[in-house]
Amino acid sequence: MPLLLAICFGLTILLSQPNEAQAQRKETKPAEYRVGERLPDDRKGAQGYRLIGWDDLIPKGWDPMAAFKGLDLARLQDSDPKAQEALESARRLWDQAPVEKEMNGQRVRIAGFVVPLERRGEQVSEFLLVPYFGACIHVPPPPANQIIHVVAERPVSGVRTMDAMWVSGTLGLDRTDTGMGVAGYRMRGDAFEPYTRPRS
Repeated sequence: MPLLLAICFGLTILLSQPNEAQAQRKETKPAEYRVGERLPDDRKGAQGYRLIGWDDLIPKGWDPMAAFKGLDLARLQDSDPKAQEALESARRLWDQAPVEKEMNGQRVRIAGFVVPLERRGEQVSEFLLVPYFGACIHVPPPPANQIIHVVAERPVSGVRTMDAMWVSGTLGLDRTDTGMGVAGYRMRGDAFEPYTRPRS
């Protein structure tokens, strides 16, 4: 996928309805989700944690499209200097995306997709949690305020790349460049459980 197209795809995902259920398809292992798909909102049982969605991590008024103002993206090719400049500007803007300060120190529960960072055999001790399937792997990383760097209190077993999980823990505002993406949040992860689609 050309870089400009991939960035545009990422923007489309970011700006789409975060809790919009995608058309269900026959589930197969391991790819139960399509690239760009978000998890439907399922606000059950947080038990001592504040249940949040990905939009709660974005400060009001922040515009992820600011780097593309005045550009007709449909007419630009990847080799166009204007396209390269826009991509670089967008990457800087997204890597420096502001975080929601009120989240600092909050005990939260959130669902997302896993991008492992530290793995020993079947155990994962650090990973990125991202809002949509394929982020940081199949498409460029989302903005920093849409990436959580999770450090597990105890390693988690049996976790694969892009598994959908509920993660509970305490959020901090530590920005980290992980090599897979810049995370605006860091979480001390206390509890992990597989995400299952709500029944329709």
